[in-house]
Amino acid sequence: MASANSLNTAAPPSGAEAPAALEERLRQAGLEVLGSCQKMSGRGPALLQHSALLEDFTLKELDTLGDAMLLIRAQPGQVLIAEGDAGDWMLLLLSGTVDVTKTTLADEDDPDATDKKSRLGVTTEGAVLGEMSMFDRDVRYATCTAIDTVEAAVLGRAAIGQLIRQHPGVGAKLMVKITQLLAQRLRNTNNRLVRLLQKR
Repeated sequence: MASANSLNTAAPPSGAEAPAALEERLRQAGLEVLGSCQKMSGRGPALLQHSALLEDFTLKELDTLGDAMLLIRAQPGQVLIAEGDAGDWMLLLLSGTVDVTKTTLADEDDPDATDKKSRLGVTTEGAVLGEMSMFDRDVRYATCTAIDTVEAAVLGRAAIGQLIRQHPGVGAKLMVKITQLLAQRLRNTNNRLVRLLQKR
């Protein structure tokens, strides 16, 4: 089995990655690929209620979106997204719990210093991870590790383009929701920064 950290180490090909190539890379990372995420509405209305990404989707639109996604499973301790790796896809957690951590490198001038891992949060059903790197193709900001058995839907950059062409209404709604998520995360970061500056 390939190391989970090998998931994104190779630079994505120019342009969006083909679905077959993405599936192969997920498999090489040791993640179990269960096929497309068909009939995502069968997971029940709770998924729509718990996910900021999906809250405005109808069950039919949810199935259309699921058809464009890959369903994966990760076992406890497996890395789904590794900090510093490249990637042009995102995850929607369908079940299970994921630990999100960030490593702070040790001070090179201090021989006794060691790298520190900080927990940024724990995410559950309905959470979206990795959407920023999917758009800008920059390296991943944090590491996401399965705490228990996790099932997630993977959406690649290429799949979004195909979705927009074949189902423009669903594609447009998806883009609006992802933009709202990114804006909310930026707002939360700004608020934390302001609080930190006010304490000084």
